[in-house]
Amino acid sequence: MAKTPIGLEPVVGSLASSKKREYRVTNRLQEGKRPLYAVVFNFIDSRYFNVFATVGGNRVTVYQCLEGGVIAVLQSYVDEDKDESFYTVSWACNVDGTPFVVAGGINGIIRVIDASNEKIHKSFVGHGDSINEIRTQPLKPSLIVSASKDESVRLWNVHSGICILIFAGAGGHRNEVLSVDFHPSDIHRIASCGMDNTVKIWSMKEFWTYVEKSFTWTDLPSKFPTKYVQFPVFLASVHSNYVDCNRWLGDFILSKSVDNEIVLWEPKMKEQSPGEGTADILQKYPVPECDIWFIKFSCDFHYNAAAIGNREGKIFVWELQSSPPVLIARLSHAQSKSPIRQTAMSFDGSTILSCCEDGTIWRWDAVPTN
Repeated sequence: MAKTPIGLEPVVGSLASSKKREYRVTNRLQEGKRPLYAVVFNFIDSRYFNVFATVGGNRVTVYQCLEGGVIAVLQSYVDEDKDESFYTVSWACNVDGTPFVVAGGINGIIRVIDASNEKIHKSFVGHGDSINEIRTQPLKPSLIVSASKDESVRLWNVHSGICILIFAGAGGHRNEVLSVDFHPSDIHRIASCGMDNTVKIWSMKEFWTYVEKSFTWTDLPSKFPTKYVQFPVFLASVHSNYVDCNRWLGDFILSKSVDNEIVLWEPKMKEQSPGEGTADILQKYPVPECDIWFIKFSCDFHYNAAAIGNREGKIFVWELQSSPPVLIARLSHAQSKSPIRQTAMSFDGSTILSCCEDGTIWRWDAVPTN
């Protein structure tokens, strides 16, 4: 278990806004009555960088951000089960480049929707409980990971429909897994976190032949020799409560709990003893009134900034790679009072979307500077 060393104090960002970038509300949509839990831009395919998806209730909706604050509805998928409640959505693609929208939620079934025809390409059954987050491997966008209430993380191939690896067991999470993320450059690494208050780093290096095999498998997906990865290579207790969002920032990790801040830390592994090491807390990005769980932050494509909403409907935009951290902007609107479950930053960070508990989507656009 990684301990946090004493000595170097983390650098805490100031909540005095630098006004480095000003944003204004350019649109507000009421999608429905049910809460919206996730919103995400498509960073997989440069043709669709201005396309985003939302999930709420049993519906997945795809939109496009156009000039002048316009949001156009492109398509909508309604699940056959009216009691489904989707919690997460991610963009992926088939090996031929067809864009997929991948969603999961309370039913524990992953729906892979072909965005070219709005039909289900595949449904993945395997998780024993609800799915809290799905993420896509940016270097191989037909690979996705899912984090579940069943205490496991699973790696899937959306092209072949195969569950390749299950990260669970002796060294696995001891409660719901709330968030998972692929390392941006090391294709073998993922990080996961959850209700056991820990962040775990896993390696698939020794199982990579199975990943490759999943692309050429011709038999039934159920016949594939799915492997269990039982032990993470690193385990950190950086937080003292539920950890509901983690993202890699290079080799560092950004994670948040329910204590009004995002924390940037460095996992320092001990080569000889896997699973052990230290977590150096480098920086803290305060987020007031962010003390309820299942609020997720998002970053622009190059991870220059992170946007996070809070339970009062406000958004904080932090510059990630400056020390001390700089608050780029604090966004608030008199009508935005509902908890923001997730934000989505556009490719260059010039547009920020938020999806809210009251079923609204808000669009903020950066005001051009002269």
